[in-house]
Amino acid sequence: MIIKQVIDTLEDLAPLDYAEDFDNVGLLVGNEDNTVSGILVTLDTLENVVEEAIAKKCNLIVSFHPIIFGGLKKVTGSNYVQRVVIKAIKHDIAIYSMHTALDNSNKGVNAKICEVLGLENTSILIPQKGTIKKLTTYVPKENAKTLKTALFHAGAGNIGNYSHCSFTVDGTGSYQANEEANPYLGKIGETHYEAESQISITYARADEQKILKALFSNHPYEEIAYELQTLENKNQNIGMGMVGNLEKPMGEEDFFEFLKKKMNVSCIRHSDFLGKKIKKVALLGGSGSFAISAAIAVNADVYVTSDLKYHQFYEAEGRILLADIGHYETEQFTKNLLVDYLTKKIPNFAVSLSESKTNPIKYF
Repeated sequence: MIIKQVIDTLEDLAPLDYAEDFDNVGLLVGNEDNTVSGILVTLDTLENVVEEAIAKKCNLIVSFHPIIFGGLKKVTGSNYVQRVVIKAIKHDIAIYSMHTALDNSNKGVNAKICEVLGLENTSILIPQKGTIKKLTTYVPKENAKTLKTALFHAGAGNIGNYSHCSFTVDGTGSYQANEEANPYLGKIGETHYEAESQISITYARADEQKILKALFSNHPYEEIAYELQTLENKNQNIGMGMVGNLEKPMGEEDFFEFLKKKMNVSCIRHSDFLGKKIKKVALLGGSGSFAISAAIAVNADVYVTSDLKYHQFYEAEGRILLADIGHYETEQFTKNLLVDYLTKKIPNFAVSLSESKTNPIKYF
């Protein structure tokens, strides 16, 4: 197995196309054509993690956080980022990062927290915009079924819990081929009229290259007329954060004790208690202050996240309970998620869970 095959498997779970614009995801160090000797999964790629990979003979590190975030203008070993890159290159170890691509996956970071907390009826808190596209094309009526089948097979036509979704309108198309053409139907220099089907079909933005490949491979015309549109519709399966319900309502203090136990945290920074039961829980792994208003908008009783600043606790405004449990703490189960996923997808390959401690924050 080569690194590119592992990357393709990871991008089935979290397409890089869904990562946030500010992020730096994908293969950060190494050659995707190298053969994989072993995979080490970690939350952060630090020097001790690279040393662990060397000891375990793993030449691919799958990391949640990207070790290279801003641009590297020099690599002299003057800081921890440069030292990690130097050590990885020296030992021919590749580093692949997923970060916000996995944050935005409905089977990613936040889905794992929901699983740990046992939340039910979960959904995306902030659906991502601009991820649903539409293809419209025109094909001879007799070829419409074959083309649609190919597009469906490539991943088009999935809407929520439904597949094979499309809309077809029959009409008459016309064209005139010049002397340079090689028309599938009709004669050069003559206007040809053909009974055609107009096919409209939606698809996920991340699948666009596969959709276009299916279109070009299965359309009979030499010149294919087609249109691509980005829709305003929100993708309910892609986005930041999640919201769900506890099996049974809990008092606020009881919920915090439950949260501390499930998430392995010793303390919680929080806004004022509101004196009401907790049933609906909104959450977002990592820095989540930007989603406070979204949690309030969905009428969540509590919002669990991290990295809230002093004044951001005021944004609760007596409408929601804010709970900051720590950045590492919200994302700690991510590497378990990835190990389980890779082990299932590549059952006969060595996938290791990093034992290195990477949380930079200590409590006294």
